[in-house]
Amino acid sequence: MKSKKILLVAGEVSGDLHGSHLVEAIQRIDPEVQFLGVGGEGLKRRGMKLLYPAHSLSVVGLTEVFFKLRSILEALQRLKKSLDQERPDLVILIDFPDFNLRLAKIAHRRGIPILYYISPQVWAWRPKRIKLIARLVKKMVVLFPFEVPLYEAAGVDVEWVGHPLLDIVKPTLPKEKAFQQFGLDPKRRTIGLLPGSRLHEVDRLLPSLLASAHLLQKEIPNLQFIIPLAPGIPKTILSSQMKNISTPVKVVEGFTYDVMNLSELLITASGTATLEGAILGKPMIIIYRVSFLSYWIGRALIRVDHIGLVNLVAEKEIAPELIQKDVNPQRIADEAFRLLRDPILSRKMTESMGEVRRKLGEPGAAQRAACIVTSLLHEAEASN
Repeated sequence: MKSKKILLVAGEVSGDLHGSHLVEAIQRIDPEVQFLGVGGEGLKRRGMKLLYPAHSLSVVGLTEVFFKLRSILEALQRLKKSLDQERPDLVILIDFPDFNLRLAKIAHRRGIPILYYISPQVWAWRPKRIKLIARLVKKMVVLFPFEVPLYEAAGVDVEWVGHPLLDIVKPTLPKEKAFQQFGLDPKRRTIGLLPGSRLHEVDRLLPSLLASAHLLQKEIPNLQFIIPLAPGIPKTILSSQMKNISTPVKVVEGFTYDVMNLSELLITASGTATLEGAILGKPMIIIYRVSFLSYWIGRALIRVDHIGLVNLVAEKEIAPELIQKDVNPQRIADEAFRLLRDPILSRKMTESMGEVRRKLGEPGAAQRAACIVTSLLHEAEASN
């Protein structure tokens, strides 16, 4: 019997994280399954054959995609060729909708079943994509319970598995050991700065973060600051910006959850990090900045009141969001002062983060998704 083959596409750092855990869970059920596609270091470590690196495709914003257009077209061409040559038994698409829905059309024309893991945010903007998904996708596996009725109403075969971050977000070091390893003083108040997981995102957000750290320490001298670098962001990227600041900021590669765990407050780029912080029960300030044109187009299309995932899951603003021109040192510092000087406000936010965590379901999401994947593989095998 020939081993089964899955083409998987994860075009973002978060997609690579969730994809690697999904692959691991599938391998526990069927070690013979082969994987190829687009991903990062996590999927590569799981043994997936990388046809194209995810970091060459990842962007934030609508207009920013033009700078990656050549890479996007090249990757699509390579994957199209692979679909014809390898004839995978299943295609798994992880989030990354603008790219993945184009690939879904190509795979669908070839009669290859498609499982979509982690839904595009159709509930936030461009809801008409649900019709396209209904036509192309055999199975939709979602992370949030509120997504199920949206897809069911469109006739999509959908299943909620909970959020895989519940199994992933775990510090690796005791707090005392983490303080020691990172060269921080456990008696001082620690602020975690998270400028994002993409190079251009870091370029946009880091200057304001560093300048806000300077303003904060001027008012509260016992503060200390630390940045956990996301995978794929080299430490050298920060060097030029950090040599001009007088406030010391520690930088560590990896250890994101340990940094979050010892931080009293997180100032973080919008994205998966907000949910990770919520799982650890951390008060946070969410920042988001893209090009003016991307933001202008986005505001015309987006149908929700919030950008941060924690606020979307909570269905109200529990963490302040600073967007575009509000991502400036003084506004960031002002929001941070509010939380640092008001323990009751900080405690209420921590309690709200606990409510978000409960809404994410139960641990074991990747394993439940893996069972769905292997069921589809057996179904495809039976029909051949």
